[in-house]
Amino acid sequence: MAQNILIGISGGIAAYKIPQLVRLLKKQGDNVRIVMSEHAHEFVTATTLQAVSGEAVRDALFDPAAEQGMGHIELARWADAYLIAPASANTLGKLAHGIADNLLTNLAAARKCPLAIAPAMNVEMWRNPANQRNIAQLLSDGITVFPPADGEQACGETGTGRMPEAAELADLLPDLWTVL
Repeated sequence: MAQNILIGISGGIAAYKIPQLVRLLKKQGDNVRIVMSEHAHEFVTATTLQAVSGEAVRDALFDPAAEQGMGHIELARWADAYLIAPASANTLGKLAHGIADNLLTNLAAARKCPLAIAPAMNVEMWRNPANQRNIAQLLSDGITVFPPADGEQACGETGTGRMPEAAELADLLPDLWTVL
């Protein structure tokens, strides 16, 4: 059965994997809409994401064209599942502390559907005690964490912090449907 999947992209090099994820989800019949943080635009373009999703990409908390229908909440109501990938350390901190200062975090706060995050960051950022406290808080709040993998990172270091590949994320998402 087709699902409505909202994908939130925060700023991180792993954003390059998202167009492939969208293609895989669309191929299996899912509907996909995308929101981007301000810094996500540094790593992947809205034009690419619109081309693979067939939907306009949103990035503004208050979009005058969508506000008549409360656009900043409408996407949260549309979604059967919300995946934030990559989830940067900054975004994890905001989510763990209830900060909803952009469209991506606002939708997380306003959602009724299950939320999953796929953290992606440098190995030392991943190990940082504050980041680990944020992950523990998110897990305690019932948010699904698709853990980062070990391996070579864009910065040249090796360790935990790589976002799972697109195919793995596509395989993990159906686990959220059992929550519905």
